[in-house]
Amino acid sequence: MTTGRSLDIQVKRVHDAAEPDDGSRVLVDRLWPRGISKDRAALDAWEKELAPSTELRQWYGHDPAKFDAFAERYRRELDDADRAADLDRLRGLARSDRLTLLTATKDLPHGHVRVLADVLRSG
Repeated sequence: MTTGRSLDIQVKRVHDAAEPDDGSRVLVDRLWPRGISKDRAALDAWEKELAPSTELRQWYGHDPAKFDAFAERYRRELDDADRAADLDRLRGLARSDRLTLLTATKDLPHGHVRVLADVLRSG
């Protein structure tokens, strides 16, 4: 079902302070970020199932030279039918308000959340 309304999705580091206009704050990392308390994270959800598999994450190693291949492999993981309900849930949040995808990754332009945000917007 397409409403014609674009999804309001932003990407931030979980280490950044929560802001009133963040909307729904969802952590999309497989591992809990070091040094962040649950109170400080101010999460509405933790969707670790939508993070890249451990094998893919370890292969990638946050090497920008591998980003295009990583993004392609990660998109294939997200195409798995087991993840459809999780993706739909996030799209629903983004339709009703802003969705802020959170990660501990320092290099946001080469992080998995960029790919996830693109998949959500295109679905």
